[in-house]
Amino acid sequence: MSIANKISIFRILLVPAIVAALLYYHPERDVLRFVALGLFLLGILSDAIDGFLARRWHQESELGTLLDPIADKALILSALISCSTIHGLPDWMRVPAWFNLIVISRDVLLIAGGIVLFAIKGRWHVQPSRLGKWTTFAQMLVVPSVLLGLPITAVLLPAAAVLTILSAVGYIRTGIRVLG
Repeated sequence: MSIANKISIFRILLVPAIVAALLYYHPERDVLRFVALGLFLLGILSDAIDGFLARRWHQESELGTLLDPIADKALILSALISCSTIHGLPDWMRVPAWFNLIVISRDVLLIAGGIVLFAIKGRWHVQPSRLGKWTTFAQMLVVPSVLLGLPITAVLLPAAAVLTILSAVGYIRTGIRVLG
């Protein structure tokens, strides 16, 4: 197994620790917010590293094309859903449910589309679009913004939501074109 794939697996293993830090957060244990933030940022950094290593050392693999988006989605969704549903978090650390609904809906569409394409075409080729990469980046920015209580969150959430919707539309159009 390549180093890049091992890093992707490491990113997936960060998820329970991030959720646990948020789950046990209390204002008297504010350090847990920074633990969750640090682990999330480590996940983002390791995402960049595993992509770089895979390209640099020519270790791109079919497993990597599957593990990398799973790790991205696991990190993003676990943090967003935690910040939306954990009752012990203060209001300023909350992610609105509408945002999670948009993010989850896009991901469900992508997975369903991939399954349909595989069933009809007999192959699975994941090729993220530039807009899809910007969408993931914007979604990743939401988490630190929320955990730090930054005022930019009020602008970042709608911007990330718009990118998420536009990227979903783009992937749907690509899927329709591939199906011909």
